[in-house]
Amino acid sequence: MSASEEPLPFFVYGTLRSGNRNHAVHLAGRCADIRPAALDGAALHEGPGFPYAVPDATPGRRIVGELITVRPGAYAGALADLDLLEECRTDGTGLYVRRRMAVRTAPGELRDAWVYLAGPAVELRLRERPALIESGDWAER
Repeated sequence: MSASEEPLPFFVYGTLRSGNRNHAVHLAGRCADIRPAALDGAALHEGPGFPYAVPDATPGRRIVGELITVRPGAYAGALADLDLLEECRTDGTGLYVRRRMAVRTAPGELRDAWVYLAGPAVELRLRERPALIESGDWAER
């Protein structure tokens, strides 16, 4: 198994959060655990119907979401489905890129997780013309 396929939990912050449309389609029935989490050092931006995460060193900047652990038997399918949904390409040129990052759970522990960040072209556009969601929470936009 390559490092890009390591079975880490997923940090989700938009339509993949529980109760949202893409969670119902791609993750419902596959989850072993769902817990509140936050990604520090990143900003949430409005997209056309879905959000983008962009690294941002502004003090206090963070994204609110969930840490989702997928059941082992469902992991490979979930990873493939999410990469396809997020248009994540192995060459790093997709709509999103998947990166291993540390996220903070409610009790304050840090856990490594897969995070889908804005791909290079989208990140460049958002840095030039920000669409910042100040709260960092897609549910409160």
